[in-house]
Order: sequence, then C-alpha cells, then structure tokens
Amino acid sequence: MNTREILTHILELIAGVGVYLIACSMISKNLEAVSSDRLKKLFSKVSGNKLAGVAIGALATIIIQSSGATTVMTIGFVNAGIISLSQAATLIFGGEIGTTITGQIVALGLFDSDIFDVTVLFSSLAGIGVFLSMFAKKDNTKYLGDIISGFGILFIGLGMMSDSMDSFAQMNELKVFLSQVDNIVVLIIAGALITAAIHSSAAMTSIAITMVAAGLISLEQGIYITLGANIGTCFTGAIAAMSSSTNAKRTSLMQLIFNTGGVLLLLVADLIIKFITGNSYSFGIMFERMFADTPQVQLAMFHTFFNIASVLIVLPLSDLLVKASEKLIPDDGSHFDGERFYFVDEHMLSTPAVAVQQVKREIVNMAMIAINNFNIAINIIKTQNYEKLEEFRNNEKELNFLNHNLVDIIVKLTRMENISRKDYLYLSSTYKTISDFERIGDYSENIIEYAQNLKEYNETFSEDAMAEIDELSKLINDLYLVSIVVYESGNRKGFAKAKKIEDKIDDLTEKMEENHIIRLNKGTCSANVGAQYLKLSSDVERIGDHLININDQDYEISH
Repeated sequence: MNTREILTHILELIAGVGVYLIACSMISKNLEAVSSDRLKKLFSKVSGNKLAGVAIGALATIIIQSSGATTVMTIGFVNAGIISLSQAATLIFGGEIGTTITGQIVALGLFDSDIFDVTVLFSSLAGIGVFLSMFAKKDNTKYLGDIISGFGILFIGLGMMSDSMDSFAQMNELKVFLSQVDNIVVLIIAGALITAAIHSSAAMTSIAITMVAAGLISLEQGIYITLGANIGTCFTGAIAAMSSSTNAKRTSLMQLIFNTGGVLLLLVADLIIKFITGNSYSFGIMFERMFADTPQVQLAMFHTFFNIASVLIVLPLSDLLVKASEKLIPDDGSHFDGERFYFVDEHMLSTPAVAVQQVKREIVNMAMIAINNFNIAINIIKTQNYEKLEEFRNNEKELNFLNHNLVDIIVKLTRMENISRKDYLYLSSTYKTISDFERIGDYSENIIEYAQNLKEYNETFSEDAMAEIDELSKLINDLYLVSIVVYESGNRKGFAKAKKIEDKIDDLTEKMEENHIIRLNKGTCSANVGAQYLKLSSDVERIGDHLININDQDYEISH
C-alpha cells in the first residue's frame, strides 16, 4: 500500500468519524424534539427511589443519545437545587447504562451476511428518512423522518470507518505495531484522551468496535480503549461543573469516582482471574467464547455488561459515594445572598425540552414572588408595620434579576434548532408574561411609597376604606390562584373564571372611586389620604390586568 492510498484511507476514517458524529447530533436533536413532552414528564418523576433514578437516567440518555448531555443536565438540576446529590448519582448511573445502546446498534450494523450487506441496508434509511421528511405535513412526522435519516447517515459514517479499518488491517506493519501496544495504561489513557477531545464516549466505543471487527486490534485492546472512554466521558461533566455550585462539582466528582472506580475494579478482577487460571482465562476470553466469530458483538456486549455490573455494584453504596464527594469537596462556608435562578441553569440548555419546563417553573416562581410583594405592600399600608420591608426589597431585586436574566435564557432557547414548535410558541409568549410579573412588582413598590407618604403626614385610611382595600386584596389573590392554575396546567377552561374575578375587580375599583368622593365631601378623609387611596386602587386594578394577561394569549400553553 503506497503513501497515496494510506493518506486516502486516513482521510476516509476522519470523514467517517465526522459523518458519524453529525448523525449522532442529528438523531439526538430530533429525538429530543419529538420526545420533548416525554422528557419533561420523565424528569418530573425523579424521586428518592434509586432504581427509578437509574431507569430515568438510562431512558433520558437513550432519547438524548448522549450520556454527557445527561450528566450536564443533571449538574444543572443540582446547581439549581432541584434534585439532591443522591438523586443525581442515580441519574448518572442510568446514563452510563443508556449510552451502551449505541454500541449495540453499531455491532448490529457490522454483521456480515451472504444474502445482503447489513450496513448498506441500514444506510438506505438515510434516503427513506429524507423522503418522509420532505413530504411530511406535521412536525412530528418531519422529526421522525430526520431521525430515520440520522440513523441511515450514522451507518454511512460507520461504513466509511469500517472500510478504512479493513484497509488498514491489510497493512501487516500497522497490525504488528498495534499488536505491540499492549500496555493497559497506555490503551486506557488513549481511549480517555480521544473521548475527551471528541466529547463522545459512544463515538470512541464505536471506533473501537470497528477496529476490533476489522481485526486491526484484539478484543483485549478494544476492552481497555472502551474502559478509557468511560473515564474520558467525565471530562464533559467536569467542564460544566467548574463554574457551578459546590454540589455541582460534587456531582461531577461522583461521576469520576464511579467511572474510574469501575475501571479499577474490573482491572483488579481481571488480574485475579488471570492469576488464578495462569493467564488462560480473562474477560476478553470469556466474551470471545460467549459470542464466537462476532468480534463486534463481543466488545459491544462487554461494554453493556461492564456498565450494568458497575451500576449494580455501586448503587447500594451510592450514599457512601455522596458522603465521599462531600468530604472531598467541603462547603466553603459562603452562602448565597443575592439574586439567582431557582429552577433554571445554563447547563440545562443542552436539553431544550427540559430547559423549557424549568423556564415555566421559574416563571411560576416569579409570580409567587410578585404576589408575595403585593401582599407585603398591602399589609404595610394598612398597618404601618415595616418589619418585612427588607424582605420586600430583596424580592424586588429578585424580580428585576429574573426580568433581565431569564429573558437571556429564553432567547438562547428559541435560537436552538431542536426546539419543538410547541415549545417555541410557548417561549415566544413568555417575554410578555415575565414583564407582567415584573410590573406587578413595580406597582407593589408604588403602594409602599403611598404607605410612606401616609406615615410622613401621620395619616391613615378610614375603616370603610380599609374594608374596601381588604376586599380588593382578596380578589387579587383569588385571581392570582386561578390564573396560575390555568398557566401551569394549560387548561384554558379556567380562563372564564379568571375573567369574572377581573370584572369584579374593575367594578370594585369604580365603586371605591365613588365612595372616596362621598367621604371627601363629608370631610372624613383629607385630600392627601384621598389621593393615595385613588392611586392605590388604580395600581391594584392594573395588577389585576397583568394577572389576566398571562392567560390571555393566542398560543397553546406548554405543559
């Protein structure tokens, strides 16, 4: 084989890896888009049940087609305080199981057959998917077509890698050289470094499977490269955790301990087996005998066996793993006392379907903060008790923070290619909703100013005015509760009830203005008290308008 041919096969291998990675990304984005509602429901069921956590982590990774994305998303949940370290550990365990599915698919595509070429058969899915996508009228059908195309393109890339490996396998010098690379540490490090570079343990494992299938490396070598890939995949989570909270760093550390510990445990077990049997038996020999004459299946099955066995061993010890991470990364003693997100985290953007759900939870939380400030303001103007003024000011800072920073998150989400149309329409409506809640906070600030004005002049409202304010405040809280239920559930049947409450608010504010004029004529209140009273009723009426606005939108509420 001359230099030109060698260069051609090297370029073919690089092209194959590139096509493979593009296909994985294509499959991941479209699977996520078509499964967005399922993903949301999936992660909403994360609980203290360890087996459930593992199952959710595995299913999410199969849908997303990336254990790295699952880890990054888990770090985001931990960073936002949504899940505990124990729950995060089980999700990571599940992710390691879910990622083995890709290896099984690759092994299936490399089967030899006298009847037809399996790789060509699966590669034809690329054309089938394109035709389906071209003529699709519904978004989900288009996504399905793109998913099918993605699988076809994956096998095209796999075929290119396989062809290049077969060509390299004909080079005796290369085979001799690779056969001499039998140092376990070197192979593991190589697998880890390449995985860290391409950010995909599935891709590294697939490359190893094609090399083993072509006879370029032995099964033993492929096993050690795959073990290295399991360690290298921790790099993605480590990068995500570097600028995150202490618990996020602990989550990344737990993944590193779990994956590295599993590799070390396997190596020790393998050495013991070899020692006892005089090097006549090992994990490699075991899988060679179990799946004879199918080297690609041997490595794929080993990968699945290793990851499942690691989880089964470590799962009962997960609480110890959590304690170890807390010991190794102690709290720095500092506590957060400024503005922050409660449910959203930048790392969740890697999985838009879940990020959209968290945006909605963040907006609902913003609504709670806004109505809390309204109630504090009403209480202050009625009682002149300012003990919650500091809480009010902190809440206002939080509202301003969310008004500016949550919009940035939403803008990034709407620009993502794999966002579903339903989620895109929902996100497009959130700008106004966020502004509505921020304005409620502003009107509550006005009420505080009216209270301070009354205090300055040593004045107060009459008993009749206080009763009207109580009634108005109750209606606002009723409207808030109904509106939030409609917003969270997406059931617009409650909108009619909300409109009736808003009509009562409008009627009451008109009545308040009339009663104020009567009291003013009777001399039961001063001009200044009357002015503050009218401004208060006007602001509260506008708060009602903003509450009704959040459901008065022409879009299908995402839920």
